[in-house]
Amino acid sequence: MTFDEIPAGSRLFIDANTFIYHFTGQSAECRRLLERCRAGNVRGATGTHVLSEVTHQLMRSEATHKRLITPGGNVTRKLKENPQIVSALETYQQQVALIPAMGIEVLPVDVELILASASVRRRYGLLTMDSITVAMMERHGISALATLDHDFQRIEWLQVYAPELDSRT
Repeated sequence: MTFDEIPAGSRLFIDANTFIYHFTGQSAECRRLLERCRAGNVRGATGTHVLSEVTHQLMRSEATHKRLITPGGNVTRKLKENPQIVSALETYQQQVALIPAMGIEVLPVDVELILASASVRRRYGLLTMDSITVAMMERHGISALATLDHDFQRIEWLQVYAPELDSRT
């Protein structure tokens, strides 16, 4: 199902790629979903681990978009080797700060959640960050997920929503 098919009043977890595609202008459907959250039509939640991932990806994107780092190769390594570039970047942090202002509830990661994510990895074969997402959703009783990550499709109790590929601009 697509983001546009999420019923009004739904509570859903929003994965990192939804924010990244919104802020980088790659998906009109991601933008519309986050506008629905801001308007209170959909109750969005995410995790602090997701904000960390979004921060990292948007930092990389800003550096390449501003042509401070050449795309391709290992952008993260290039940034590590050029701390003055990292210090000069600021748009990515402004974007991340907008997420709670969109009406998105940001749920914390704690030690118990990280430990609980191990059973999620065993059950579903997910990688660490995705398993933390699922453990967080279980903890908070959230069964709907907005993501572009197909790995979540194998979890039978999740209602996974993804934007249509042709909505990217």
